[in-house]
Amino acid sequence: MERLGYYNGKYGPLEEMTVPMNDRVCWFGDGVYDAGPCRNYHIFAMDEHVDRLFRSAAALRIEVPVSKQELKDLLNRLVHEMDTGDLFVYYQVTRGSGLRKHAFTDTPANLWITLNPAKVPDGIKPIQLVTTEDTRFLHCNIKTLNLIPSVMAAQKAEEAGCAEAVFYRPGNIVTEGAHSNIHILKDGTLYTHPTDNLILPGIARAHLLGACRALGIPCREEAFTLDQLFDADEVLVTSSSNLCRHADMIDGRPAGAKDPALYERIRSWLLDEFRTATK
Repeated sequence: MERLGYYNGKYGPLEEMTVPMNDRVCWFGDGVYDAGPCRNYHIFAMDEHVDRLFRSAAALRIEVPVSKQELKDLLNRLVHEMDTGDLFVYYQVTRGSGLRKHAFTDTPANLWITLNPAKVPDGIKPIQLVTTEDTRFLHCNIKTLNLIPSVMAAQKAEEAGCAEAVFYRPGNIVTEGAHSNIHILKDGTLYTHPTDNLILPGIARAHLLGACRALGIPCREEAFTLDQLFDADEVLVTSSSNLCRHADMIDGRPAGAKDPALYERIRSWLLDEFRTATK
């Protein structure tokens, strides 16, 4: 199968799948999701992604309709239905289905899964970024389906010919990207926003910190500003679909690209980890 869709036990070609209109995701975006890359039919960092899905669901008092192990077994089974083993595996749980009302619906949660062909980029070619004020809600740490602010920021980036938008809050504090975590390297040290409620604790972010620890690169989990972003030696962008990339342009101004050797050490370590784990 080239592209697969799954909904509550039924699956088939993604283009042929349908879902009920009264799924609460249609009314309220009432659900959570997670996703990650798959290579050679091996899902990368699956335990970490599934754990985060269950944490997000618990934060919204959504009861996932399967156990963690049942979900992992299901994902592994569906991966082997595909024509290729290089995929992006996406899964979400919505609160349930019922007539539209804001209060919770007393029905079982719904499980969605999609599998699409995708390869993880090697991170060698730099990307361009734009900045945008962070006007999102204050629960960025939950991987909720309510993504309109991120959608609008991503559209701004696309229209500017950029790969990602960088959110900042009052005081010009950089938080994260529309669908990624943002980090900087300065004087040999990695800086990344702390995992408070203003950012999603990215799985790729955690692996980046692990890479730096393994390589003996100091890490500081503290907020940094737009000025520091523009003055950084390197600007790193991490996400589950793009494990490690670097930017050389922000808002049309040159940025980063001052310590390529250090970036290459980090990039190579992360790509080696990924390829080893998905042999």
